[in-house]
Amino acid sequence: MRIMIINGPNLNLLGIREPHIYGSTTLDAIKASCEDFARFAGAQLSFHQSNHEGVLVDLIQSARTDADVLIINPAAYSFTSIAMYDALKIFEGPILEVHISNIHARDELHRHSKLSAAVKAVIAGLGPYGYIVAMQAAMRESGRLPAALPVSIRVGPG
Repeated sequence: MRIMIINGPNLNLLGIREPHIYGSTTLDAIKASCEDFARFAGAQLSFHQSNHEGVLVDLIQSARTDADVLIINPAAYSFTSIAMYDALKIFEGPILEVHISNIHARDELHRHSKLSAAVKAVIAGLGPYGYIVAMQAAMRESGRLPAALPVSIRVGPG
């Protein structure tokens, strides 16, 4: 299974930027954790970040041929980008949207993601662990969670 994770603007400054909202974990630490899980699960992972909307659109479009699953933390573009929304609608595999903070409990500018309408699920407020949850959910959706995981994790409630 090929998983592509795309991160939007300012996430390169995680650990420095507003730690009272986003915590002290860096994007490099998140990437390392995702790589560890991908190795355990036998998945291929590509992990990207850009502050530029056009680059993010290009990455989303490339996922059509380079990924089976797309996980995206669009950051500020969640609330503004019709271009990313249109690109996401073209991807045929599962898309999961991740937010480190609980956007629904934030100020009015950070409360409603325009991109959520184009994704299978939204994971918000779990901090950096939300990326691992998204990877698990994507693999479960595709029937590709490792058999070594307990049934309660692999299958979930009845």
